[in-house]
Amino acid sequence: MTAMSWGHLAERVLADAGPARYLLGVAGPPGAGKSTFATGLRDALNLRLGQPMAEVAPMDGFHLRNAELRAAGTLARKGEPDTFDAAGFVENLRRLRDTPLGAPVPWPSFDRAIDEPSPGGVVFADHRIVVVEGNYLLFEDEDGQEWSAVRKLLDACWYLDADRRLLEKRLLRRHVRGGRTVGAARVKVHESDFRNADRIAATRDRADLVLRGHQGRYYLN
Repeated sequence: MTAMSWGHLAERVLADAGPARYLLGVAGPPGAGKSTFATGLRDALNLRLGQPMAEVAPMDGFHLRNAELRAAGTLARKGEPDTFDAAGFVENLRRLRDTPLGAPVPWPSFDRAIDEPSPGGVVFADHRIVVVEGNYLLFEDEDGQEWSAVRKLLDACWYLDADRRLLEKRLLRRHVRGGRTVGAARVKVHESDFRNADRIAATRDRADLVLRGHQGRYYLN
């Protein structure tokens, strides 16, 4: 496998980006390290550009609220495709695409401390490069949700992979920190997260680039 430094990855983005706002997707299974990767790439891009022209747009801000999931009986499956506001996600991506540079576009983030989305957690204005990270960026439409519109709004989409044992370790730690017992966390990982991971893995062939993280470095896969 070929190792890719942050500088190489940033240059790859800048070679593709033009004067208009550029949307790069980073897809992959839960626990693959998408948020860490997206943040690292953003920082590398801003270092190259000499000013804060890149920012991260997380899909997690479009989780449906816990009260809504509880009412629908889907709270235990939180994180699966139908527990997201796919239409709202697509609408905000389209707004990022269509809004002129300089005009503000609020974007929700996700507060893991309260396990709820936070409206307007990020505001895009002069940001020319947006790193959109999330599980389902390469999905096709299903169950009335128009996921395929996501890929059409992205200029490119990369896929971040990781070893399944590493996914399990990270996800167990995440759920325990979120308040689950070890036993409940294990059930969540094996009965929900891994099912999601398998469905997401089936979309990796649609990515423009596949990377694998290992010990803090990234490799072309």
